[in-house]
Amino acid sequence: MRKFSAETADPDAIAQELMHGKGAVLLTGLFSEAQIADARQIIHAHSGQADKVTHFQGQAEEDGRLNLQRRVWNLLAKGDVFADMAAHPVIMTVLRRFLGTEFIMGSIAANRILPGGPGQEPHVDYPYWDMYKAETHPIGLNASFPMNAQVSILLDPFTEETGATAYVPGSQKELRYPTEADDFYGKCERMLGAPGDVALFFGAAWHCAMPNTSDIDRSAVLINYAPKWLTPIEEMHAALPEGFLTTASADLRQLLGLNYPHPQSFDEVEARNAIGRK
Repeated sequence: MRKFSAETADPDAIAQELMHGKGAVLLTGLFSEAQIADARQIIHAHSGQADKVTHFQGQAEEDGRLNLQRRVWNLLAKGDVFADMAAHPVIMTVLRRFLGTEFIMGSIAANRILPGGPGQEPHVDYPYWDMYKAETHPIGLNASFPMNAQVSILLDPFTEETGATAYVPGSQKELRYPTEADDFYGKCERMLGAPGDVALFFGAAWHCAMPNTSDIDRSAVLINYAPKWLTPIEEMHAALPEGFLTTASADLRQLLGLNYPHPQSFDEVEARNAIGRK
């Protein structure tokens, strides 16, 4: 996986790597120790203590496995640090090249995998995430242009032992759901990095969190970005604190889709225009 710093993050080179290369890059040292500590503390507060889980056969064992992987949704409503992360200038500059200058944010959440967490099955991300139901998607759908970019902001070390995300380089070019015959685990590489780094990838690449066999957490802030006309996966507006939008930066307002007026009632638009013409 190619590595870039804030100073060397060339949007054209990264866009080419996401589309036609391995499909993922690492942006090193984008966030400070203080930002990472702040984000980590908030996520832990919203996802509970790392309780010891006893495994039994059947349903109790399944419940234990689920308890070892925890999600925290709508992070914008939970701390200012997440707004700073979502609209980081380097991320904004790169994604304006990849997704168009008015791209939006589809979701901002956290994934926390505790020691012993089982990881995931190989998959692709929204809006491609149910490509296994090919008949529900348009004929001829392909990867000639991106409808997704994924950002993982590393809050803990991403190593082989902690379950760093695995992906198959180049798989984003095929735009289909991975199958057992694809030998994902025989072909995959890892998104390895340190807290403060960012793994940026085209979500059409086959990927998954791997099992955490270490004795520490493996947490990340996960942000889905999309072209301006795509429906976001997460409804963020309703949960935002009062006054959030009045102080939001121009970049954050763009990410929340406030610059793109659709859908809207054109009867109401016509009525307002008629009043204005009187």
